[in-house]
Amino acid sequence: MGTVSKALSLLTNFNQSRTEIGLSEIARLAGVNKATAYRLLSELQVGGFVEQTGADKTWRLGPEILRLARVREAAVPITTASRAILDRLAAETHETAHVSVLRGTELNALAHAYSTRHATRVMMEDAERLSLHGTGSGLAVLAFSPDEFVEAVLALPLKKHTPDTVTDPAALRALLGPIRETGIAESVGGFEADVHSHAAPVFDTNGLAIGALAVAAPVSRVTADRAPVIKHAVLTGAMELTRAIGGVVPESFPQAVAA
Repeated sequence: MGTVSKALSLLTNFNQSRTEIGLSEIARLAGVNKATAYRLLSELQVGGFVEQTGADKTWRLGPEILRLARVREAAVPITTASRAILDRLAAETHETAHVSVLRGTELNALAHAYSTRHATRVMMEDAERLSLHGTGSGLAVLAFSPDEFVEAVLALPLKKHTPDTVTDPAALRALLGPIRETGIAESVGGFEADVHSHAAPVFDTNGLAIGALAVAAPVSRVTADRAPVIKHAVLTGAMELTRAIGGVVPESFPQAVAA
């Protein structure tokens, strides 16, 4: 890993529950010594990617991140385009709707919407990392990704998030076939116990899967009569979001569903 990659990789340690990190902790999280961590952070600080704050001199993300996020949103307005779709999806399904985008070999949760129908619901965190093998969203992306990317992901150590997480590469490959036929992926307890998620991929201008739209619900509420409603809403929403960002549905996607 080059110096630039090492420096930028430090940024991945920040999330909503860890918005400020001390030097010792970020060195530990990154697997480097404190001197190296400080040198890399100092380089990032010059570019405005991080800044120091408070008497304890902890580090947090800098204003350049916000500028780049706005530039990215101008090019691929997935956050803006997804807001109304997520609200409608949550209202139609009475469950939690969320959208995530691909980053490397995992997904980053981007935005979500809650239904007001139930007091008990699946909770989401923006910027949360979602595994490709353990979530409905991840499986939806894998099913419509190039074979070499799928194999690269399956060759990685696959974390067992719950007792129901599928980590066997052969078993995961077998799951992708039906997803390619229907356009929708399901995961029952794969990432979080007692959560049943349905997801469909979102495509970019080149027809590549760049993320997924999903609905997550407590397992007990995904009944025989509710499941078809959720599936239809998710598929419709994913196709709408794809078109809203100027994306193209590839020929490998079930065309009857895409229409």
